[in-house]
Amino acid sequence: QLQLVESGGGLVQPGGSLRLSCAASGFTLDYYAIGWFRQAPGKEREGVSCISRSGGSTNYVDSVKGRFTISRDNAKNTVTLEMNSLKPEDTADYYCAAAQRTLCTDYGVPPSPREYDYWGQGTQVTVSS
Repeated sequence: QLQLVESGGGLVQPGGSLRLSCAASGFTLDYYAIGWFRQAPGKEREGVSCISRSGGSTNYVDSVKGRFTISRDNAKNTVTLEMNSLKPEDTADYYCAAAQRTLCTDYGVPPSPREYDYWGQGTQVTVSS
């Protein structure tokens, strides 16, 4: 019943931009911290970014700082990840997830997958020339 659905993935050239969206159904996102994660072939799942319940706190993994921006619109029950200056190493399946207890309020700490409770099915991002 509680579902998260990602959209916005696709093929983009290096240096290009994509905007990923995460839409919730069955629950309201304002009660949850939201994280974005990615997993490339043969690699472990990596926390990319997270945002606190109110949107007042955001964290990013070092490799995307200055290039990615996470935001939320609780009225629309949506979280967005804007990705700019994309690199081939950004190629991965991207997932959004909701955490009921983790807050994403520890400064500079990217999200840990094991702390998130509800997951979307993912959207593919390919960065290639």
